Amino acid sequence: MPGSSRMPISLRDGLNSVKKSRHGNPIQFLNVELLKNIIFFYFLLRWTRRSFWKLKGRGLVGTLVELYTDARRIAYGWFLQAPGVRTKVKAQVDEARANLQKKLVPANQTRYLSLPKQGWSDDDLRAELERLANLDHTRWEDGFVSGAVYHGEDALLQLQTEAYGKFTVANPIHPDVFPAVRKMEAEVVAMVLSLFNAPASAAGVSTSGGTESILMACLSARQKAYVERGVTEPEMILPETAHTAFRKACEYFKIKMQLVPCPAPSYQVDTRRVARLVNANTILLVGSAPNFPHGIMDDIAALSKIALRRKIPLHVDCCLGSFLVPFLDKAGFETQPFDFRLRGVTSISCDTHKYGFAPKGNSTTLYRTAELRAYQYFVIPDWSGGVYASPGFAGSRPGALIAGCWTSMMSVGEEGYLDACVQIVGTTKKIAERIRDSPVLAAELEVMGRPLVSVVAFTARNLNIYDIADAMTQRGWHLNSLQEPPAMHVAVTMPITKVWEKLTDDLEAVIEDEREKERVRIAQGKGARGKAMGDSAALYGVAGSLPNKSIVVQLASGFLDTLYKA
Repeated sequence: MPGSSRMPISLRDGLNSVKKSRHGNPIQFLNVELLKNIIFFYFLLRWTRRSFWKLKGRGLVGTLVELYTDARRIAYGWFLQAPGVRTKVKAQVDEARANLQKKLVPANQTRYLSLPKQGWSDDDLRAELERLANLDHTRWEDGFVSGAVYHGEDALLQLQTEAYGKFTVANPIHPDVFPAVRKMEAEVVAMVLSLFNAPASAAGVSTSGGTESILMACLSARQKAYVERGVTEPEMILPETAHTAFRKACEYFKIKMQLVPCPAPSYQVDTRRVARLVNANTILLVGSAPNFPHGIMDDIAALSKIALRRKIPLHVDCCLGSFLVPFLDKAGFETQPFDFRLRGVTSISCDTHKYGFAPKGNSTTLYRTAELRAYQYFVIPDWSGGVYASPGFAGSRPGALIAGCWTSMMSVGEEGYLDACVQIVGTTKKIAERIRDSPVLAAELEVMGRPLVSVVAFTARNLNIYDIADAMTQRGWHLNSLQEPPAMHVAVTMPITKVWEKLTDDLEAVIEDEREKERVRIAQGKGARGKAMGDSAALYGVAGSLPNKSIVVQLASGFLDTLYKA
């Protein structure tokens, strides 16, 4: 009919009701639509910004490679969870754990799993302690261990023991009860600040080790960015070779980690990539002086310029360099700018228990200003137990360790540290030169980068570097195996300075032996690699070949579990 609607009555009534509701409450309708649009555009903007930062920092090719790597890792993880595969993997991991337990927890040892009914006599305790001290172990006393024990001379050990004895019960949480410990701790920090050319405004804290020092610096940077810039999705830019404590900090403090390659031949961090990765969420740049794996000092001066230009804190990890890098110039060795004389450097970590020769459990975190240090403090003003304040993770701390550190530094002194630098760095250069000049070593090994401090890292040209590492272990050496790329290193200590020639002699002999094994295998038609592999070759060979490292994580977790197996 003319004028009539072809729309069904029910639908027409529904539309009319919507129109009425719109006309009746237009503000409510607009608010809902506006809210939807705001939420949509917020997520769109957020995704676009993240994508832009990713492309800017990694480039198109780098972004695609990263996506491919992630996809491959996830797919391989699914494969490992397949019913048949998962069972087989579990059996192999359990077998590896059992073998590890046999090695670390010998069955023939007497175990004490509960308190003795009666306390032991002093003589019995001394006898048991002597037996424990003489358990079969790698002879660090003879200089056969890379790193680990950096001094070890009897005279200094005796002084440290006496310091321990005088302050066994001391706890710096009670400065009024133990004023001497407070004084010694403050002086330790002041002396380390002086070594690194800190300005008058600088401040610092002592910590339990390099990991805590790094964690504190990362926490300070995160808190600073949150308080001053409102950053809630913090990111940290660090070299791939930076100490793994930075990765721990990212996991603990929910900081996104941006890893930057350290390509050959320099093995320094690529500062151009660092600059491209900086964005509004960046809270900290990181450089090493030197890094642990290869002993290479990053270009801290270039990082400092980036930090100043972008107004971002820069942390320099000198935990390994500790009391060597400040003395390189005075000792007549090549060095690079690395400390507070670079205006962009805002914090430094330095282990006093490495080349500062203090007892284990001592390190420092240094800041350009006291305000930066305050960001790591923990203060609770309204606890029922009273006002609580601590400078770092720990509450109670062993004052005896602080006393041992202060005693070590005062005993060795500037001249002693300078002499140690001459011996240790000089030995490092001799080892590197021997590798480059020896016909046997030069034909097979290649020194990584230009080591300026105490670590010499090297790769193998033809042989499997992990077979070399295992063969050196069989000769009594405890060196460090590395990965990505496969390599090994020697961290020179005072004990090693006395036996470095034996180290390189054994290295030559091992390479000759491994070459002969290769020749025999090839002559027998078995290929260039034998089936039997030692611990290093097995672990790092597997780790390097897997796109998903979950199996390695299980093995490492098993190792940690074994440490607590009584």
